[in-house]
This record gives sequence, C-alpha cells and structure tokens, in this order.
Amino acid sequence: MAQREHRGVLSGLKVVEFAHVLSAPMAGTLLADLGADVIHVESPNAGDSSREIGPEKDGVFLWWKVMARNKRAITLDLRRPDGQQVARELVDWADVVITNMRVRTLERWGLDWPTLHARKPRLVYLSVTGDGLGTSDENAPGFGKVGEARSGVVSVTGFPDGPPVHTGFSHADTVTGLMGAFGIAAACFKLKDPGFEGELIDIALFEALFRLVDWQVIVHDQLGVVPRRAGNQLAVAPGLVVNTYPTRDGRWITVTSGTPKSVVNVIRLLGLDVEEYMGPRARPDAREDLDAHLRAWLAQRDTGEALEAMRQAEVVAEKVFDMADIIDSKLYKERDDIITIEDPELGPVRMAGVVPKLHVNPGHVWRTGPGHGQDNDEVFAEVLGMGQDRIATLRSNGVI
Repeated sequence: MAQREHRGVLSGLKVVEFAHVLSAPMAGTLLADLGADVIHVESPNAGDSSREIGPEKDGVFLWWKVMARNKRAITLDLRRPDGQQVARELVDWADVVITNMRVRTLERWGLDWPTLHARKPRLVYLSVTGDGLGTSDENAPGFGKVGEARSGVVSVTGFPDGPPVHTGFSHADTVTGLMGAFGIAAACFKLKDPGFEGELIDIALFEALFRLVDWQVIVHDQLGVVPRRAGNQLAVAPGLVVNTYPTRDGRWITVTSGTPKSVVNVIRLLGLDVEEYMGPRARPDAREDLDAHLRAWLAQRDTGEALEAMRQAEVVAEKVFDMADIIDSKLYKERDDIITIEDPELGPVRMAGVVPKLHVNPGHVWRTGPGHGQDNDEVFAEVLGMGQDRIATLRSNGVI
C-alpha cells in the first residue's frame, strides 16, 4: 500500500468531498496534488459512477486511477440518518466541503450551504451545479457538454461550413474543477483572518469556459457581432497566420503569428513581398493568399524538414502532438510532465504530473485512485476518533 504523503503547499488543508463523477472531484484532485488531505465520500453500494467510466484493462478502469489520485476513499450511506451524522462529523473536521449533488438532495440530507455554514461558520464550501444556485432551475441535473454548449465555446469551434464541435475531452467539467480549486484557494487565503466568516463558492457548469472566452461579450456589445466558427483560425485573430497545415509525410503543423514581426518572418520564409501583405498597399485578400502559399509550401516538405526551416526563420510552429509524440517529447521529459507511479492492480503506470509546478513546496503524487471504501477504517478511527465497536456497528448496519 502506498504511504500517505500530503506533501505540498496545501499540506494541512482538510477537504471532504460529497461529490461524484468529474467537475467537483477534479477540484479536489488538484488540491490533493498540492498536498491537501482530501476524503472522497461514496455510496457503500455502487460507489462513484466514474469508477467504471472509460477504457479498461483486464477489468480495471483506467480513468479512475488518475481522476481520484491522492485522495482517501470512504463509503457512507448519506440517505440514512446515521450516515448523515457521520457526514456532519466529517464537516466538523474539514476546512473545505466540495459538492456537486443536486440542491434539494443536499437540503434533505442537511449538507447544503446554509445548514453547514450555521454549523461551522468558517467553512469554505464549493457548490458545482448545472445552472447555479438561486436560478429558476437550480435543482436541475447538470452535465459538462450542456455547460460547454451554453458557454459560447462550442459555437465558435469548428469550420464555417460545418457543425459546432465539442473538444475531445470533458472540457467544461475539467475547467470547472480548475476554477473551483482556484476559488477554494482564494477563499482559504482568508482562513488566517480571525474574522473570516466562511465562503460559498458557487459555480455553474457553463461559467468557467464562458469566463475564459473573455472577448465574446464586449465584441458583441460594442460591435453587434456574433462570433462565428473560423476553423483552425480564430474568430478574433491576433495575426495574419493562425491555422493548421498538412505536411508531405501526412502530419499536421500549427503555425501562428501573434505579432507583426512574426508575420514578416512567415512572409520572408515563403519568399514573398512583405509590402504585398502588410501595410497600406497590402492586397485585400492578404490573409487568404498567405494561408494558401503556406499550405502549398508545407505540402511539399516533410514535417522535420519544415519545422527546422521554420525554426531557422523564427516562425512559430509545431507539429500537432498526438499521445505518441507527447510520450517521446524531449520537452515533456525535461518538464517531468509524465510521471510513473505504482498501482496495486496494474503495477507501474504513467500519468500526467502535478501542474502547476511549485518549486519551494512542490506537489506530489503518492497514490493512484483508491479502492472503493479502501480508507474506511483509517478515516473513521484516525480522523473522527471512532472506536472499533462503532465502526463495526456502522458496517454491520450497511451505513459504511
């Protein structure tokens, strides 16, 4: 069994999760990566449904190993009064509560913000919901893809003549988790203040992505423009060249220009006249023509050859990485962005390292996602100080 190590800048922060699947638990995982002691609470029967999501190897589901890493896992039947009492004891221990359960359910179990805030006024509480607290449909179930659709991101992703496109991962869920962890860290800055009166962090599943596409509202407000899909270019582009291009050997390269100098470098690489594409005498179709020239130039060259020529010309470009490229990447190795950790079922497994990197108090991965109820005895005895008789009673009654 992996030795428990809550090591990092958040060491000493105590978190309990009444949450499942991805959005809110992602916030807990990010905190745990930086040293927080995170206890993940699941039903004694089915457990968190994310235990059985995604690809598997020999009956072992892989995604859980990453999404629940660095946490302690306990089982607790929150539908029963005995389970709700234990949950309140966990709240008394914790600095932070994380939840993404439905609002009326939390109210029924006495785990909603008003109830817990009255019980523990200095509590930091993260609520992730589909629509946000206080809205007309605050109790509605929420899923990440609906949040993505509401955010405005999907409407500007894809090609002009094609459908809107979701990204190839759980975009809204993970970004919501990231924003939730940021909100928790910001609130916990006040924990040292004797007058701190707790904090409710209220995030709807569409809001984190909406905030990151920060030009949408002001562009529409001031110009009356509804941003549209622009393929691999950007609806609000910083330069003449932003696109992806196929090479002769069947790979794809991204080329981007964010400054006038970088555009000049592309034009000179292609042997074209700078004045024809920039300045007062620029041709009206400068962007489209330059894009066509660059596409033709890359189609005549293999990936390595093209990238080397672009580096020499100080053109900012890179091949579009797939997972094999990432595993082999010198840059990823230099950054220690892929780590190897021992798993009790799979043996050594590789996964993403801790991000962000803190150099004075670095984060650490000490375990993969734990087994269902793996830490029951440890948490109930050490954290809550329960005697073995009470633990045995809870277990025999099916509460844990």
